[in-house]
Amino acid sequence: MEMTLDEGKEKFIQSWGTLGSNWGINRTMAQIHALLLISPESLCAEDIRQELQISMGNANMNLRALIDWGLVYKKLKSGERKEFFVAEKDMWVVIRQIITHRKKKELEPMIKVLDEISSVQPNSEESEAFCKVIRDIQLFSSKADSTLDTLIKADSHWFVGTFMKMIK
Repeated sequence: MEMTLDEGKEKFIQSWGTLGSNWGINRTMAQIHALLLISPESLCAEDIRQELQISMGNANMNLRALIDWGLVYKKLKSGERKEFFVAEKDMWVVIRQIITHRKKKELEPMIKVLDEISSVQPNSEESEAFCKVIRDIQLFSSKADSTLDTLIKADSHWFVGTFMKMIK
């Protein structure tokens, strides 16, 4: 069964919205990102609002969040007073931005908490068990943190090469 371009775009936008919730991005934010990814031209907030059938406030709020994540940029058009937006289309940059943001938002605060609670003294059986679990989680977290740092600093060729070696 053949799919039209409009059907393909709609399916992509809906699927990217679902995928986005797995990254910690709300559905509408991911759908706006998807729309901008597949748009050959920059779009203004009104274009986005109409295409996705969302409120202007929702469009503006999620565009600002996408800009904060480094996934969308403002683009100036001469003679236009409106702001236009374009998505970062280099998928390696997109992945790195998502990893960077999630690391900062989720992993780093957890590492900070683990560091704070690691001061518990193992002076009973229960506290020894607690301290062992915390040390194990700290070890895993620090390895995850350094692995993500390596990934963020790496280029796409290194990542693809390493990934291909892992799956062989």
